[in-house]
Amino acid sequence: MKKLLLAILCVIQFNLIFAASAKYESENYNLNLNYNDVITPGDAIFVRMNITIPKTHKKSKNEPPKKATLQLLQDKKVIESAPFYQLKSRKANITEMLCGIPVSLWLKDGNYSIKIIYADTDTDIKEFILPSRLEMRKFPEEVLQLDERNTNIKTDTSPERAAQIEKLNNILFTTMPSDIFSLKKFTTPTESQRYTAYCGDRRTYVYTNGKSSTSLHYGNDYGVPTGTEVRSCAAGKVVMAESRISTGWSVVVEHLPGLYSLYYHMSELSVKEGDMVNQGQLLGKSGATGLATGPHLHWEVRLNGSAVRPEFFLTDFTFDED
Repeated sequence: MKKLLLAILCVIQFNLIFAASAKYESENYNLNLNYNDVITPGDAIFVRMNITIPKTHKKSKNEPPKKATLQLLQDKKVIESAPFYQLKSRKANITEMLCGIPVSLWLKDGNYSIKIIYADTDTDIKEFILPSRLEMRKFPEEVLQLDERNTNIKTDTSPERAAQIEKLNNILFTTMPSDIFSLKKFTTPTESQRYTAYCGDRRTYVYTNGKSSTSLHYGNDYGVPTGTEVRSCAAGKVVMAESRISTGWSVVVEHLPGLYSLYYHMSELSVKEGDMVNQGQLLGKSGATGLATGPHLHWEVRLNGSAVRPEFFLTDFTFDED
């Protein structure tokens, strides 16, 4: 009879993430997981899973690859889900996998849980809940009075702007399991600590005609002068480098499957689409292009299409240093 065990082994706090470990044991394999167990609006849930196969296990030639899925549930209903992708194994008998899912900036107080579905074979499928807790966050609200130029940009319904939005969304919702460029924690794109806005801020835009609209701010704004160097927060591949109506001169870098960093309103670019960049490499210089009330850098991080607070990724979010 199989022995099943799911237990929290330790909980430690570092920087902005609460990290926990869990273990699942059976006759055919052992699962060891590291994950952040605090569910917070605007953050993410990352789980790193090591699958250890006993040396006595004889692998069949037709044995399918291991599969796993990470889910965030609200009252037992799946609200976020993504498949794990495989990392380069450090040991022959261990398969390493990683997965991340965003926690909505709109998340309301409620009953949430983190679920793992693991398939060792097509018939050996296990499901279990990882212990977690909810920690709510309150976001600031602000009102921005737009001049005529910014009003025209914000209310632009032209086919050109629509095509730009569609192109960016197609990139941000693309997940390539093999695109693993960096497991390191991020660094900030500028040395400045002068923030003028944060990810998750609730914004009301007031137009010159007296009308208004409300939306979220999806990134952190640095109040830096035009010409300030902007550097990549992590190694990756440049998947966009162009001028856009809303965001001006913009760069998007892919770091992991479904994980992208975005840099907006720049005055000039130093990279082009398809370039591979290292952490800290120059991407361009800040400016005030696109919808901007003054010179600044907008730094944004997207996971599976959803905006996540950049601060989350300044920690060891992949548990690579453990």
